[in-house]
Amino acid sequence: MAVRNVGVVGHQGAGKTTLVEALAFATGATTRLGRVEEGNTISDYDPEEQQRGMSISTSLVSLEHNGTQINLLDTPGYADFVGEVVAAMSAVDAVIVVVDASSGVQVGTETVWRMAGKRGIPRAVVIARLDRDNSSFEDALASAQTVLGSECQPLYLPNGSESSFSELVDVLADEGAEGRDSLIEQIVEADEDLMMLYLEDEEIDDDDLRSAVKTAAMSGSLAPVLPMSAVAGVGSEELLRLIGDVLPDPSEAPPIADGIAGNGQAGAFVFKTTADEFVGRLSFLRVVSGSITSDAHLDNAQTGNDERLAGLSRATGKTLNSVPELTLGDIGVVTKLQHTTTFNTLRQKGSDLLIPVPPMPAPIFAAAVEPKTKADVDKLGPSLARLVEGDPTLQIERDRDSGETILSGLSESHVQLSAGRLASKFHVEVEIRDRSVPYRETVTAKGQAEYLHKKQTGGSGQYARVALRVEPQPRGAGFEFNDEIVGGAVPRNYIPAVEKGVVESLPRGIFPLTDLRVTLYDGKHHDVDSSEMAFKLAASQALKESVSSARPILLEPIQTFRITAPESSTGDIISDLNSRRARVLGMEQADEPPDSTVVVAEGPMAEFLHYATDLRSMTGGRGTFTWQFDRYDQVPEHVAQKVRQDAEAAAG
Repeated sequence: MAVRNVGVVGHQGAGKTTLVEALAFATGATTRLGRVEEGNTISDYDPEEQQRGMSISTSLVSLEHNGTQINLLDTPGYADFVGEVVAAMSAVDAVIVVVDASSGVQVGTETVWRMAGKRGIPRAVVIARLDRDNSSFEDALASAQTVLGSECQPLYLPNGSESSFSELVDVLADEGAEGRDSLIEQIVEADEDLMMLYLEDEEIDDDDLRSAVKTAAMSGSLAPVLPMSAVAGVGSEELLRLIGDVLPDPSEAPPIADGIAGNGQAGAFVFKTTADEFVGRLSFLRVVSGSITSDAHLDNAQTGNDERLAGLSRATGKTLNSVPELTLGDIGVVTKLQHTTTFNTLRQKGSDLLIPVPPMPAPIFAAAVEPKTKADVDKLGPSLARLVEGDPTLQIERDRDSGETILSGLSESHVQLSAGRLASKFHVEVEIRDRSVPYRETVTAKGQAEYLHKKQTGGSGQYARVALRVEPQPRGAGFEFNDEIVGGAVPRNYIPAVEKGVVESLPRGIFPLTDLRVTLYDGKHHDVDSSEMAFKLAASQALKESVSSARPILLEPIQTFRITAPESSTGDIISDLNSRRARVLGMEQADEPPDSTVVVAEGPMAEFLHYATDLRSMTGGRGTFTWQFDRYDQVPEHVAQKVRQDAEAAAG
């Protein structure tokens, strides 16, 4: 059976899920047409998706039409879940870009369009929701051609608008159809023979022209456009025909990775992992070499573990239909793999097959996650691990300074929604709050102090006198301990205890100490009452007093940023950066998107905790940024004073 693997992509709310619903209904995969607003579509079966009325994760909907197996991957359109789109594009051979006829091309459309183009994936465009009031095929088409490119040319036109839209007009069959010449120009661009006939004004055979549509779509010179009303079912048959006749079979598409011929031993690539409350772990995979059979054993290329392919199935939303085999290029689901996660390769023992992991967008927002109850403490770690397994754009780390569990994602709402999924899927209630800024303290001058620790308790007492000198080190140099004891003022066997007392005290203040040299220059001991513990305690207090006399200052982490945004937003971005105590280092032209500028800046971490949300607001969702830690620098005194007050209040 022929196979088509197609991603359905586009901006949030463009009508992707409704389109998939219409195709499922048209092919008999469902007996009713579900609606997003009623929470009964086959794609949005997750309770949270039904509650929010939007897709959160990619759904696989497998259909059959005229002897062709069609695997549709219905992807989320919200920017927070772009990782789902990246993963889906690693498994498909073409995409259908859905554009709302009322609003035209939006920022999410541009993002997925560029993503598919960079991967060489053929694209078709559906202008959807043409039955709605204020919809306009002409305006939406003009928007697509202006923003996405002139390759967007209609294969079909609507016979009317809004409620009068009832059928499609075949542009190639109607010689008087508007836009026919432009369509032909894009088609012949991929065929030299047809191009010569066209330039010489010779007649082109209709069959040759239609067969060249696929060549043009494969080359990228044509992105065929089709009007549709999924709710009314208008355009479903034409779209199914386009999928079968124009979009590529896996054997015609570029190989999923360099050097993969696709005709060797059994091999598969896992592009998505989910956890089902009843079935357990579900691994969505594409067969990239040979074929795979139910209950077969394959090795995991990353871990070396043997995996049994139990429960091999096709999926239509949450419904799994068992199959004995999946052949080359097909997409399906396996249940309960024990050692396999997203982007792992499964292969026969002895094979060197290894599919590269697609680059995922880096997290740009981080927050601290705390369980609401003691009962959830032990469950938090495993639940977070399963959450990240299903969404590779999330990251978890343990902050060494604060001890906080940090959950990082693509935006504030992404992290908040992920926390909600912890509750709905894994029954772990958590609170999300700003992560702690890892401030440090250092000294700017020399200071010294001595401390006598003396205690008599009737038996053996405690006695140690320690004299320490502190002085600043270059920024980033860390801590250094020196011993200048001469003449045995502090016996050699107690000097390690002094150093240990200093080292253990560095992180114990309100803020950890760094970038300083501590020198033990004098002291005194008692033959009977001195001990390692006494010298540790004396060293700790001597350090505290010497630091207070060395003009201590507060340090904060400084990050560097690369902010990519439309040129029209540059002024607002720079003004906003100035308000955050940031410094603009330079600007440059962005490679993409067009008419975009990269602003390079540095600024304190404390001022950028919610920058992902603010930048999205400033740029209408078109701004992106990356960041990395650069160094520690001094906090201005008026800011440091408040930071210290807040920290002291929190410490009680």
